[in-house]
Amino acid sequence: MRIVIIGSVAAGTSVGAKARRASEDVEIAVYDRDRDISYSGCGIPFYVGGEVADVEELRPRNAPWFASRYRMDVRTRHDVVAVDHPARTLTVRNLETGEEFTDTYDVLVLATGARPVVPPVPGTDLAGVVTVRTPGDGEAIREFVESRPVRRAVVVGGGYIGLEMAEQLRARGVEVTLAEAEPHVMPRMDQDMSARVDAALVRHGVDLRRGTRLAAIEDDGAGRVGAVVLADGERLATDLVVLAVGVRPVTDLAQQVGARIGPTGAIAVDHQQRTSVPGVYAVGDCAESFHAITGEPVWVPLGSTANKTGRIAGDVITGGSLAHRGILGTAIVRVFDVAVGQTGLTETAARAAGCDVEVLHTIKPDRSTYLGGRELVIKAVADRATGRLLGAQVIGPQGVDKRVDVLATAITFGARAADLFHLDLAYAPPFATTKDPVHYTGMALDNAITGSAPLITPAELRARVAAGEQWQVVDVRSAKDFAKSHVDGAVHIPLGHLRERAGDLDPALPTVTYCNKGVSGNAGQNVLRNLGFARVWNLSGGNANYQAYLAAGLP
Repeated sequence: MRIVIIGSVAAGTSVGAKARRASEDVEIAVYDRDRDISYSGCGIPFYVGGEVADVEELRPRNAPWFASRYRMDVRTRHDVVAVDHPARTLTVRNLETGEEFTDTYDVLVLATGARPVVPPVPGTDLAGVVTVRTPGDGEAIREFVESRPVRRAVVVGGGYIGLEMAEQLRARGVEVTLAEAEPHVMPRMDQDMSARVDAALVRHGVDLRRGTRLAAIEDDGAGRVGAVVLADGERLATDLVVLAVGVRPVTDLAQQVGARIGPTGAIAVDHQQRTSVPGVYAVGDCAESFHAITGEPVWVPLGSTANKTGRIAGDVITGGSLAHRGILGTAIVRVFDVAVGQTGLTETAARAAGCDVEVLHTIKPDRSTYLGGRELVIKAVADRATGRLLGAQVIGPQGVDKRVDVLATAITFGARAADLFHLDLAYAPPFATTKDPVHYTGMALDNAITGSAPLITPAELRARVAAGEQWQVVDVRSAKDFAKSHVDGAVHIPLGHLRERAGDLDPALPTVTYCNKGVSGNAGQNVLRNLGFARVWNLSGGNANYQAYLAAGLP
């Protein structure tokens, strides 16, 4: 059997490596139009900024290594320009010589990846307008910023790469403007959480422009970028433009062989990476995945998924039984002094999927404060009907990766919110708190779902009040905390006086209690419920979350 793999990097090389480990008899050929066959694309921003000193650190394996280790015929700078699937042949062009030749295959694997989106505006071909996809891109950008004065840069796009490039350029002392077309950066997150990312950018000197698109890039008169024009007409002088508006799957060859393209725009595959055309597989960034919770097709191009799907295809092609179990879109990014992670469904996505959701904001230190613990914010979403944990978003200066991975594991195995409290997590003061933030998340979500301690988010409370509903809001904190900031219209009754002053409140009205972050608010909620108040909610995340919501200008 002859396997031809078009494309390499994470997915294509994983196909070949797994196929070779499974069989010494198969022939394996790999064609890639780039010079690099395996590299860490995710590390490119850190090379640009200087955290990675040598670009070769991003190229752990080259073509000769793969050819020797796995007995593959690996050809870089070779572009597959046509495929005749009925004849099982393909036409390959050597990009160095221009020569074309024909090859044959029994099984074809498409690992064609994705290409950066270049907005259809004037000036994208000017020197100093860059995309970030390959180590070659990284080398060109770093050479550009080190060989001439680059004082100002405009980063277009507030996704992972855009945020990392903004961080790394600021580390080089460059003035950075970040323009995002959506109302907030990190559009895959809920706005009340991504607002915290906005704040981190501004705190570190990034000029953040949200809700505006790139309209044009202007020449400086010497063939280099001189300015950008935004959709609102504003003109920004700049020395560098980073286009980080996203990527799109490369599906040209898939369409040529008649493979079905899915609703996401990527190649549709089954759970074993087969396309709709017999004998043709698709893996990595060019292929769809499916969501582990909803089962719906999704496209989240990440190196982790590329490696996984490549291994599955290599196993199946050689007679194995591996099958893809879906993804949660788990991801993490560093934005200056905070880490931003998420897994599973956001509140927005869960509601769009028809779920009746319970939402919780937990604000807790990642470890004992006397050993350097610092607060992180967890927004968790669960299904009210089943109690199942649906997703989580976590932001904080440390300990984010640990919680995201624990929560992703729990969601993968169908955990309910109540199950989180029972996880036997590692504890010692340098690493965690006795009740970990994950434990608190499970406890509070379960209490809300079962009705023993209902929660209300700042967004829901404000919406209900704006709709004309009459609510009484009780601040149970100290007078000092109340004076600093509080919810508009709140009645101040410290927790220690709540029992004796409960008569000041109307037990017939829906009531919200709150403290700084949620714990004492829950205690006040219990007091009032035990005194006969039938409808009492605790404000999710307390006043800290409420004030963050107001500061972000959210509706």
